[in-house]
Formats: sequence, C-alpha cells, structure tokens
Amino acid sequence: MRPPTRTGNLVSPLPAPGSEEHFDTLLARPGLRLERIVSHLHASPPGFWYEQADDEWVLLVQGEAELAFDDGKVLALRAGDHVTIPAGCRHRVARTGRDTVWLALHVTPEATAPDS
Repeated sequence: MRPPTRTGNLVSPLPAPGSEEHFDTLLARPGLRLERIVSHLHASPPGFWYEQADDEWVLLVQGEAELAFDDGKVLALRAGDHVTIPAGCRHRVARTGRDTVWLALHVTPEATAPDS
C-alpha cells in the first residue's frame, strides 16, 4: 500500500480575501480534476457566463452561494448542498458569502459510443 502523497484540510487555512476567487487543484487525472475553490463575497462579472466542456459536480463545503443559469433559474446553496452542472450549461456565480469553500469535480463526458 502506498502512503498518502498529499494531505490537507479543506477549510483551514483559508487564503486571505482578494479580488479573485482562489483555486487549488487537489487531484488531476486524465478526464478528471478535483479542486477547492475559496470565495470571499465574490460573483462572476456582469455578463460573464461559464460554459465548460466538462461536467461539473459542485459541493458547497462551507458558507453560502447562489448560482444563476441562463434560463433564469437561480439556485441557492448552503453548506452540504451539491449540484451537477452538465457540460455546456451556461451558469455564473451570482453571489457568495464570506469564507465560502467549494469542492468542484470536473469530469470529461464520455464519448458517445457509435451505433452498432
């Protein structure tokens, strides 16, 4: 059995508040990326939309946040809430609280198998 090569704590220490969210890649493999995101009262810039090539599963570990989708839906999240955002789904961070910690898993969608 191999010993752990990287250890840490998702909520301590947190980076100091800044003008941008803070992203830490915790694990990366082909087709998969796990990252911790720390937000301090952040929001996506007006008119900006994420439209990612990967599926994204997000868990709000600490704090609170709202995600907005281009269909007008707004999703309020509290600690423990999670959501799966499919590849190509336009979304943005509408707002976050102080010391908000996200765990985001980005997964490349599987290629569609050709018909037999």
